[in-house]
Amino acid sequence: MEKAKLRRPFFVVNPKSYLYGEDIYKLAAKTDQLCEKYDFDCLFTAQLVDLPHIIETCPHLVPCAQNMESLKPGRGMGHILPEALAAAGVKATFLNHAENPATAHELAATIARANELGILTVVCADSVEEGKWIAALKPDVMVCELTSLIGTGTVAGEDYMRASTQAVKEVSPDTLVLQAAGIHSGQNVYDAIKYGADGTGGTSGIVAADDPFATLDEMFAALDKARTDFCKEA
Repeated sequence: MEKAKLRRPFFVVNPKSYLYGEDIYKLAAKTDQLCEKYDFDCLFTAQLVDLPHIIETCPHLVPCAQNMESLKPGRGMGHILPEALAAAGVKATFLNHAENPATAHELAATIARANELGILTVVCADSVEEGKWIAALKPDVMVCELTSLIGTGTVAGEDYMRASTQAVKEVSPDTLVLQAAGIHSGQNVYDAIKYGADGTGGTSGIVAADDPFATLDEMFAALDKARTDFCKEA
């Protein structure tokens, strides 16, 4: 499978385990509509059992697993097989999230397996220093987010966003950088791109909002404005 190519600026909707079944299908459908309207690329994560339905019904999304492992077909009860994800149409996977960290050995091995199968790797890092060593593994996307801010609604400042993005680009210029912790408004989305990120998105800032659909509308409109203002080549 050939890897998907993400255009700047891109977005991610990552419901984690907040939503499943009909609730996540509705959110995926809304996100798919916005991707078609604005012509954006959007990674959309879901529980593994929900991804096939989303893949079938939401053609404008980049379906993304919330984790993957490095094993190969054969023995491996209870693990997430890369070939099975690829066969189902999954195009990307998160790795090393603060809520599901990987060892250095497993992370390197899983990135290599994803490269074999054409699956985009979206790898999380906390500090600028961690971002540097993970960038050396050449992931497709680096998620730079302070673990302490995840789910708090507090956004990392301009200094962290610029420093972490620069640190990744110095090591791996082709790796796209996603700034995402605490994103909960259109202004947050706009600022993340303004401060140099290639993409942004959210979890609780979307799914825990009073009106998640209205929040998505606001965020996509802000991303569109940021594209015009800061991504002239996109």
